[in-house]
Amino acid sequence: MEPDTVAKAEVAADAEVMGSVEHGQTDTYIIADVTTDDAYLTLDLEDAASLPAWR
Repeated sequence: MEPDTVAKAEVAADAEVMGSVEHGQTDTYIIADVTTDDAYLTLDLEDAASLPAWR
């Protein structure tokens, strides 16, 4: 049986990605590719994984 794998995504070598927290009524985590217009995603900060959880 073949493993269930995901194809590699093409990634631009000159992409610059950053994350930020916006404080307001709800704290929001934002991650964005600053080299591309409208290339971002947001989620509630409490739903974002902590750094130790990613290790």
